[in-house]
Amino acid sequence: MAHFSTHSALPFAAALLTATALSSPVLAQSGMNTTNLQHEVVLDDLENPWDMAFLDDGTMLFTEKCKGLSVRLPDGTVNALYGVSETEGYSSNGLDLFCEGQAGMMGVAFDPDFADNRRIYVYSTSKLADPHTNRLMRFTLSEDFTSVADRTDIVDDVPYKMAASNHPFGGPGAHNGGRLRFGPDGALWLTTGDTHNGEVPQSPTMMGSKVLRIDTDGNAHPENNPPEGFDKRIYTYGHRNVQGITFHPETGAAITAEHGPWHSDEITILTNGGNGGWDPRPNMAGRGECPDDYCGYSPNQEDGMNRYERAAFMPMTDFDTYPDAMPPIWNNNGWSQGLSSAAFLEGEQWGDWDGAMVVGIMGIGFGGTPIGQRIDVIHFNDDNTDVEDVTEMTLPMETGRFRSVVSGPDGSLYTAIDEGTISKLTPGG
Repeated sequence: MAHFSTHSALPFAAALLTATALSSPVLAQSGMNTTNLQHEVVLDDLENPWDMAFLDDGTMLFTEKCKGLSVRLPDGTVNALYGVSETEGYSSNGLDLFCEGQAGMMGVAFDPDFADNRRIYVYSTSKLADPHTNRLMRFTLSEDFTSVADRTDIVDDVPYKMAASNHPFGGPGAHNGGRLRFGPDGALWLTTGDTHNGEVPQSPTMMGSKVLRIDTDGNAHPENNPPEGFDKRIYTYGHRNVQGITFHPETGAAITAEHGPWHSDEITILTNGGNGGWDPRPNMAGRGECPDDYCGYSPNQEDGMNRYERAAFMPMTDFDTYPDAMPPIWNNNGWSQGLSSAAFLEGEQWGDWDGAMVVGIMGIGFGGTPIGQRIDVIHFNDDNTDVEDVTEMTLPMETGRFRSVVSGPDGSLYTAIDEGTISKLTPGG
């Protein structure tokens, strides 16, 4: 490691254009910066870094999907805290933890009251239960930042995909969500995925395809308002695979960034109890049978085709079936390029970008789709209810699969790419 919505029964084409215009206007991407960005490598030679979390002094927790949880201190010292399975070099290990496919150790967060309680939170895949699950674990971090103790699994029932299926990326471990953040309300928010199971997104009891809002013991936030009969931990449901969640600095609204299914990555402002409108079950919305009872990549799941035709057949947000579904405010111009994470830039050093949202895009390149490995800057309109403009960052380093973007306490933007590097982007000459 280096030290450093209105949808009517219009004809097919017109209806599709109307839905696209309403949910996410096609926006020009200027490619121009309003600031000059300086680049510093914080850590490299990592193995699939997945997420980061910061204290005010710059102490940084970070996860590596198949290795574990570590902390980087302000002087550059790195302590390996909690390893996945029998990974060597860690202070302690979770022998029940494992990685496979997209699953492993993912999101991480410091408790807002860390100075008093030393608590941290990590989301990881575990084989304690059969079938296996994803779990949200709470630890206490030692005073000298060299070890963790008191593991408590505060959420232990997020589904995990056990067996391969006949789908793209169809191996075990698909679609776990995994982002973990504390909101301005003090609650702990967790995003989950559909595990290639068509029954999960609209299920009231399966915790995949959900955004959970809970307290630090794993109990439902008292103001959650899911539909009757739903698990009270649910803030929203009907998602596909949310790997990004952040909170608007002015309104406090929770905003998700979500992978699309060969089309329509989505950014959505969440509403309490809302339905994301993803329902990949067979024999729904005019569809018939689908491979292994999951229509998520249909039709022609292994071949490229017009993204708008695909979206009409298997919509990311199905307004025909769920007319009250939460409308996305941006859908990446209809492309699916691996929208992974989101954060807000803060500080006057960002110039016109102060208060704008950034999203990390990993790049897919399926069926003629532009690969799109980049960071986009999302500007909201004056009332913070829609997207006004999108600018692609001109990056001062090599692009990669941007798995995580996090705003640091120093006002810089920290990025993690799957290829193994955590970098810091700082505005100014």
